[in-house]
Amino acid sequence: MAMIAQMFTVGRFFTNCYVVSCEQTKETIIIDPGFDGRLEAEKIFRFVDENALTLKFIVNTHGHPDHTCGNGMAKEKFHAPILIHEYDARMLGESGKRIGDFFGFGGSSPPADILLHDEDSVKFGEITLKVMHTPGHSRGSISLLGEKGVFTGDTLFSGSIGRTDFPESSQMDMRLSLKKLASLSDHLVVYPGHGPVTRLGDEKRSNPFLQRL
Repeated sequence: MAMIAQMFTVGRFFTNCYVVSCEQTKETIIIDPGFDGRLEAEKIFRFVDENALTLKFIVNTHGHPDHTCGNGMAKEKFHAPILIHEYDARMLGESGKRIGDFFGFGGSSPPADILLHDEDSVKFGEITLKVMHTPGHSRGSISLLGEKGVFTGDTLFSGSIGRTDFPESSQMDMRLSLKKLASLSDHLVVYPGHGPVTRLGDEKRSNPFLQRL
């Protein structure tokens, strides 16, 4: 039961978009389609088609436009539902379009189809990712925990963490979320929302924000 994660770095903020699939069944999810142009989108769509993958869900780790602006294009192409934590759902749809327009994003997201909550599961093929509510960067930030890896969005990066100076950010929440992540197994591969892939054990040893906990 192998999970395959293919990373594409997209958009002006170099967001990591992941196509995550079950090797056996070819069922797939897209995490954080932050592509803002047709060219980047087509590259990812071609990867899905060429590998005969079946897209089951579009999942957002949080509601910021650099992670959600490709939701509309992905949904139009694959007719898959959009999943986001209930606290960030209002960043999609009409209000999300206004936020995106303000920052100059061309694409936007339709409203969410399914609202996620702490300890929900996202299942595709034989893979199950557990939803961990990890607020701090935004109220509805989540991490997605699998057997061998964790998708941390803009909570934990290699050597750093997500910003906590946005209107709905919270340093206190971020601290609690980092403690939650630090309690997980060292062997886990960390797939962050920006920057290189890392390992949780390496972050516990060298990331100053985890050492301060």
